This record gives sequence, structure tokens and C-alpha cells, in this order.
Amino acid sequence: MRKLREVMRLRFELHLGYQQIGRSCAIGVSTVCKYLKRAEAAGLTWPLPEGWDDARVEAALFPRSGPPATERTPARSKPDFVSIHEQLRQHRHLTLQLLWEEYRQGSPDAYRYSRFCELYQRWRSKLDVVLRQEHKAGEKMFVDWAGATIPVHDRHTGQASQAPLFVATLGASSYTWAEAARDQQMESWLRAHVHAFEHFGGIPTLVVPDNTKTGVTKAHRYDPDLNPTYYNFALHCGFGIVPARPYKPRDKAKVENAVQVAQRWIVAALRHRKFFSLEELNGTIRELLTKLNHRPFRKRDGSRATAFEAIDQPALKPLPVEPFDLSEWSRARVNIDYHVAFDSNLYSVPYNLVHELVEIRSTPTTVEILHEGARVASHLRCRGRGHAVTNDEHRPKSHRAHLDWTPSRMVHWAETIGPNTARLFERIMADKPHPEMGYRGCLGIIRLAEKYSAHRVEAAAERALLTGACRYKSIESILKNSLDQVPPSSSPPSSTPPHDNIRGSEYFE
Repeated sequence: MRKLREVMRLRFELHLGYQQIGRSCAIGVSTVCKYLKRAEAAGLTWPLPEGWDDARVEAALFPRSGPPATERTPARSKPDFVSIHEQLRQHRHLTLQLLWEEYRQGSPDAYRYSRFCELYQRWRSKLDVVLRQEHKAGEKMFVDWAGATIPVHDRHTGQASQAPLFVATLGASSYTWAEAARDQQMESWLRAHVHAFEHFGGIPTLVVPDNTKTGVTKAHRYDPDLNPTYYNFALHCGFGIVPARPYKPRDKAKVENAVQVAQRWIVAALRHRKFFSLEELNGTIRELLTKLNHRPFRKRDGSRATAFEAIDQPALKPLPVEPFDLSEWSRARVNIDYHVAFDSNLYSVPYNLVHELVEIRSTPTTVEILHEGARVASHLRCRGRGHAVTNDEHRPKSHRAHLDWTPSRMVHWAETIGPNTARLFERIMADKPHPEMGYRGCLGIIRLAEKYSAHRVEAAAERALLTGACRYKSIESILKNSLDQVPPSSSPPSSTPPHDNIRGSEYFE
């Protein structure tokens, strides 16, 4: 329409020729001739009457021929795109093909599948509008782990471990920091934050992370639960945490773009290099990062570095004076054996806290356990797996007494009853494959002394040693049947008495 208006102006106001008008408007002479003939047939001249917009000019010069559109094409039943969209969101395996077939069954004059998809996509495109975020100086830092990793090789074995890449970028200037970490655990997460703050030379007002477990314990659209360690780190440094909404990557579009740039200009650039330590790798990354931040923008003046110096750097808050005491917080319930599980190991707490919910504060060297805000246990951190770290004071008295049982202690207890009982205990434990297998029997005999008196148990032990019946049940039977009060025979038991039904040795000769 703009060219049609310009053709009429150049002809009727400036009286230019057809070829001059065509060169001016970059159209052919035949097109100029057609426009002017249609304007003459419609009775239009320049200037156009007041109130004539492009649509009216087009209708006057190019009137529609034939019957109206409603008469040319019969009306078709319009699909319910709102319902279709909701169904696609609720059922992950649902397809437009199935929805179109269902729509066609209920409408004999339905659209064909291609037209159906075209209309739906046109309707859907009006829903997916994007709010352009305006970033203030020094206000937000966006952080995330890159999807790509960089291999780090062991110098001796040659085995490669994949180092994840941490990326942080400032909102206003897009000034970027990146570093390779050992893993994505809390210690590496916080250390990467510290290095980013030191690189920027200050602290932003807010940090926008993803819903990683090191940042958010439980993701929620409106009220997420922040990781306690990360929250304490934010309090120490003086910044706020605003996690991105779940499944809303546009909330952190800055770092999504920064991750893409870092993967292209850092990870891809190092594809032919071989590294044997994180320090060596991060040294190379810093060199590439300097080039990246000084690379000129394509659509505006300056670079990330110049924008950072002019916008973000003056607005950042100063770094904290004291370093953050790196500690991790977690929760656990005390097991029935009065231990809590943490980092693949077990740590003891007072036995009266069995089944209670406790908090665990861990540092690289210690593990503290708190109940209702009060510390109830503290242990040196164990770096192995499957170990149990136990404080003996956390055990109940009965458990401590059980663990104090030793062969010598058992014999010492028996000596308080008498020498025969002591020899009996030695005999019981010696007859077992392991002395501990006889502990319970010895303990039962001590209990019998409380019931029948030490004098009777000593006499029963003497009789058991003579007969060879060195068991708890034998001692109990002797005491129950009062055999301990019968003086033992001094002579050894006689041999088998003669009898007609007993065959002697000569029978087998």
C-alpha cells in the first residue's frame, strides 16, 4: 500500500514519467501503469480524500469479484482450541492426529488435518507471548550448570572423569564467569559462587538459580523451600535468592544464553585439548573467558566487559570481610540403633532420641547433630563408606555392659562365686568355637546364683566338672533337683554291670 500511495503522489503531484516512478519505487513500469489505470477507473487522484486508510484504498483499486466469502465457501465447524490445548497439556502421549480424528467424527464438514494443525498453531502462537525483562544495574546474577562437561584425565591410569561447568552471568551487562568443578555437590556449588563474586568484585542484590537440590530443597511455583546451607550462605554474603519457577527456563533466560555461549566458545574450543587437573583446566578456561567477555557485541556498541565496567560494577555491593564457614545442612530420623545416616556413614546420637527428627550440620572435617536447635552430638567426619562412628556415652547402660563382656571378665565374675565356678566358665568358653558363644550360658549361671545362692552354685559347678556336664542346663537341673547337696562319689563310676543280654568283646572276635 505504501508503494501504491507513492506511485499516485509521484504521478499526480510531481508529474513524473512511468520509468522515473518505477525506478523510484523499485517496481516495474507495467506495475506503475496498472496502479494508475486502476486509480483512474476508481476516480482517485492525489491527495487522497481525508480518512482514506490503506484498507479503503486497496478496496477501491482492487475490488473483490464474485460472491462474498461466506457464499463461496460453506461455513465449517470451528474446533474448540481451548479444550484441545488443555488436553495436550494434561496428557503427555496425546497427539494432534488423534484430536483431529475425534473432531472429524463429530463434524461432517471438518477441516482437513493440515488446515486443522495450521489453525491450531496460529491460535497457540497468540498465547505464547514473552515479557521482555528489564535488568537493573547490579541487581541480578543468574547461575546454572551447563549441560556439557569437560573430561579431566588421571595422569597415571588415564581414566577420564567428566567435570561439570558452572556458569554465572550478570543481568544488565551479560558479563560472564565460568569454571569447571569436581562435581555438582554443595561444596562445589558454593565455591563456584565465591569465585564468581571475586571475579565480579562485588555481590549482586539477587541470585537466580535453577531448582537444583543444592539451591532449592523442594521446588514450588509460589513458595519454594531453599536449601538451608545455601540460605545461610546468602545471609552471610548479603544477597537474596529468587529461584526460577519450575519448568520456566525463561525466568533465567540470561544464563541459558550464557550457557549456550560458554559451550560454543569454551567447551567446543577445548575439544582437542587434554587436561590432567582441574587447576590446569580452569586456567585455560579463564583465558578463553577473557576473550569471550571482550568480544564485541554484534547488534550494539561495546562488549560484555565494557558494559560491566559502565553498568554493573559500580552498583555491586562489597564482598564480605569474613569467609563463609562452609557447612551443609540436612535432616534425618534417628534409627532404632541410635545412629543417623549421613554421607553413606552412620553417626551416633544419645539413645533417648530414637525415632526423633534431627538436623545435621556438616563441614569438611566435622559432623554436628542438633535436636530442636540444641547440639546433641559432634563427630569427626568419616570420608569412607559404610562406617559407623559411635560415641560410647550415647549407648544405654545395658548395651555398654554387653560390650564390656570379655572372657577374662566372665572368669573374674565367676571367681566372686567360687573357684569351681571360675573353672566351669573357662571350660564352657573353651568348648565353644568362639568364646562369645558361651557368654550367655555364663551369664545365666550368674543369675542362678542370685536365685539359689552362691554356695549352691559353687557346689553344682563342682559336680558338673566331675561329671563333664558343663552346660547351663546341666547346672540348672542339678540345682532344681538338689543334686548339689548330695556329696559326689570319690570313686569313678563303675563299668557297665553284667547282664545276659549284653554281649562282650569276645562276641565280635
